[in-house]
Amino acid sequence: MLTDKFGRNINYLRLAIVDRCNLRCTYCMPENGLAWIQQKELMTDEEMLRICSVFTEMGVHKIRITGGEPFVRKNSIELIQNISQLDGLTDLSITTNGLLTEQYIPQLKKYGIKSVNLSLDTLDKDHFFRITRRNSFDKVMKTLDSLLQHHIKVKINTVVMEGENIEDIIPLIMLTKDLPVDVRFIEEMPFNGGTHAISLKWNFVQILTHIKSRFPEIQKIEDPQNSTSYNYNIPGFNGNIGIIAAYTRSFCGTCNRLRLTPNGILKTCLYEGIGVNLKDEIRMGKTDEELKNIIINSLQNKPKDGWEAQKSSLPASQIHQSMATIGG
Repeated sequence: MLTDKFGRNINYLRLAIVDRCNLRCTYCMPENGLAWIQQKELMTDEEMLRICSVFTEMGVHKIRITGGEPFVRKNSIELIQNISQLDGLTDLSITTNGLLTEQYIPQLKKYGIKSVNLSLDTLDKDHFFRITRRNSFDKVMKTLDSLLQHHIKVKINTVVMEGENIEDIIPLIMLTKDLPVDVRFIEEMPFNGGTHAISLKWNFVQILTHIKSRFPEIQKIEDPQNSTSYNYNIPGFNGNIGIIAAYTRSFCGTCNRLRLTPNGILKTCLYEGIGVNLKDEIRMGKTDEELKNIIINSLQNKPKDGWEAQKSSLPASQIHQSMATIGG
């Protein structure tokens, strides 16, 4: 097992396979997009598969495919299939915005994908266009319907933004009344490509207070091991509600994850500014055993929490980098 200096077992890798995205969400990037990573700097499919294999040999049994938007990457479905066949992998999941996902859902089911996180910040078409700068709401809803029809667990991820989608919180919660979905409300983070300053008003406490004002009967339920969300249920509702304190960072004490950016940088924390580039190490001819030693050494620098990571290694110039660049 991979273990950091705080005794936390690391068994979860978030793999960003591309930085590009087909939405332009205001909380993630500017309207005109970003300076995308050059093709030659992106990891190849073979490099990603090799790194994932090294991690599974070291005890990582859960991998989440993220981006950017993962299905923007050419042949992403073949890469997902190959990763799904790795020995030791027991949990392969995906985070997607749903625009290109529907066509691949039967294959995802075949490859053993049991859970998909679907980014959806509103159930209102006009609000969707205002937030994402794209008129693609219907595509996302078709993806949601298809995922449920194929009995794939869906967690809806909603970034809570003052002045943008506060009025959408209750309608999203109502999805859990009849549907077996989890709706998770996420504190806004500074990783928005420098588009605006975030509001700290809508933190975990404020979000929960708002929900309780409409659903005073809401009940706390047990959080899964290593959960990033605090989870709740409204009696009689089919699904659950979660709140992720992504900016407050109150869940860091049980962190079991590492991140790999599309260009191969291993990050031991979301708020970490510096990381080792495993892709470059591969291209310099490192063996699998040498890669394992690099990973072990990097893990010993994993910070206690996101606040320590930001203070010690995240330069001020990077605090407003896009989540698409970091890996969602």
